[in-house]
Amino acid sequence: MLESLPSLSFAFLALALGFKHSYDADHIVAVANLLRKSKSLREALGMSVSWSLGHMLTASGITAFLYVFRESVLRLLLEKFELLVAVMLIGLGLYSLYDLTRFHRHEHEGESGKHAHLHVHAKNEQGRHLHQHMFGIGIVHGLASNDELLILLTASLGLNSLAGMLAGTALFSVGVVAGMMVFAVVFTYPLFRAHSDKLYAAFTVLVALASIAYGWLMLRGLA
Repeated sequence: MLESLPSLSFAFLALALGFKHSYDADHIVAVANLLRKSKSLREALGMSVSWSLGHMLTASGITAFLYVFRESVLRLLLEKFELLVAVMLIGLGLYSLYDLTRFHRHEHEGESGKHAHLHVHAKNEQGRHLHQHMFGIGIVHGLASNDELLILLTASLGLNSLAGMLAGTALFSVGVVAGMMVFAVVFTYPLFRAHSDKLYAAFTVLVALASIAYGWLMLRGLA
């Protein structure tokens, strides 16, 4: 029984690869499109966990597929899933740009008369829906070609059971969760601290354009 479980060195490799994998460019630009809408650090962390859970769900399925079918039609199948990620990135970027069309002008009295400022109502989307969307994005990412899982498979050739493989994937997923939670803090902290609609709009444009551009590069086979 113990021989089927990952060794300490294998466990460390799985955690490290998972942490690194969370920072793949397609993950960052996709997740950022929704993280910008979080209203608190707690919500941002929860959203990152939702994405990670979706990723873990399909990544576990991919690992089982790798173990059972080995090299058969593997790369061709996973490459097709990457096209789905590319389309999703472009869609998310366009959605973020659409958000910028939903501004509302407020007027208020000041010492020098009436003033107007813009407010982004799109930031008020319900947290439950954001978590669901993040979970769905994670599922799509988990389906895509996963170089780290291929390395993990190679490193675990000494394991003789599917249970051992899935245990390694679970450790990999813990690393993914940790990495994405760190990103959520670093990405959203400036937005929470500044409380600026202009900064929020700038973040939105930057994230949207990056998402569209990277999705297009993936479609062209350049990323």
